Amino acid sequence: MSDPVRVMLVEDSLVVRELLRHILSRDPRLACVAAVASGEEALSAIDSVRPDVISMDIRLPGIDGLETTRRIMSEHPTPIVVIADAVEDSSLRISMNALRAGALSVVEKPVATTHAGYDAVAGEICTQLRIMAQVPVIRRRPIGTEWLGRSPATAILASAASLPPTVLAIAASTGGPPALARVIGALPETFPLPVLVVQHMGAAFMDGFASWLDGVVPMPVSVARDGERAEPGRVYVAPGDRHLEYGPGRTLRLLDSLPVSGQRPAATVLFRSVARQAGASGLGVLLTGMGEDGALGLLDMHAAGAQTVAEHESTAVVYGMPAAAVRLKAARAVLPLDRIAAHLLRLAMPPAMPATSPGAWPDRPA
Repeated sequence: MSDPVRVMLVEDSLVVRELLRHILSRDPRLACVAAVASGEEALSAIDSVRPDVISMDIRLPGIDGLETTRRIMSEHPTPIVVIADAVEDSSLRISMNALRAGALSVVEKPVATTHAGYDAVAGEICTQLRIMAQVPVIRRRPIGTEWLGRSPATAILASAASLPPTVLAIAASTGGPPALARVIGALPETFPLPVLVVQHMGAAFMDGFASWLDGVVPMPVSVARDGERAEPGRVYVAPGDRHLEYGPGRTLRLLDSLPVSGQRPAATVLFRSVARQAGASGLGVLLTGMGEDGALGLLDMHAAGAQTVAEHESTAVVYGMPAAAVRLKAARAVLPLDRIAAHLLRLAMPPAMPATSPGAWPDRPA
């Protein structure tokens, strides 16, 4: 049997800290090697403790969880799972920014052993800690700098003529929120297509994620509603625990059907609906994520003549989903994250139409 995953808990509430200890003790594959109450204590102990993964509270006294995450990813790169309150708006916004700073995922904070959803929350915490402990992390640096001086042509697998695009579908999982913000944030308010998004994340966080994304990209962002019409220049996020489909007449459909590739919402469900309805006028992008969701759907889009893109291994936090698409030859272009928006703009916007400079974070308050 392999050694258990070494977990450091960072949580200022003694009650929640002990609850998390209890949750970890139920899983023999996890071992709590440190439990601290502040960011300062975490930064002081990390060298000697050498955890495989960190459970990070966001609301900490002194240095908050966001700044602690930034410092850890700069000085002692370690996988970080944010444990957050799913209903407090300010906490959610900080949690989303922690993902942008380098944390890998966000899960719901446990309430009490008597709470109705306790077992599901406890199970998800253990699962995320085990999975994220295996993700290789590096010191945070500006995404795409390793591509400076290289020819963009080296990243293109194939090109093909297609119809003028009418819809853009983007999907991501682990590492997705900052990647989505980077790509969508480099598209202008005048972007002429509706943008449909699948992000694997706990259902309790989806409204907060959409609200956070709305604050950091130029286009308005909302959670998709069943039956609404997808309008150009707007971003529609699949709600938690329901599939999102692109239907006839640009209508959006939400489905309670079974998970696909273990996911609901599933990227493959969205991509396949775009392949059916838009054919060669679809645009599909598959970003960082664990597993293989989206690869088969992107292949359907490719077969229908659509333009398809997978994120390059050099910038993907987890090179799972895009790697699966590359293996299937489902992506016409394989690009580092900071080049995807420019590629989409070339495909979607005629040269005469104004566009913002791609690749830069927009100047909107976080």
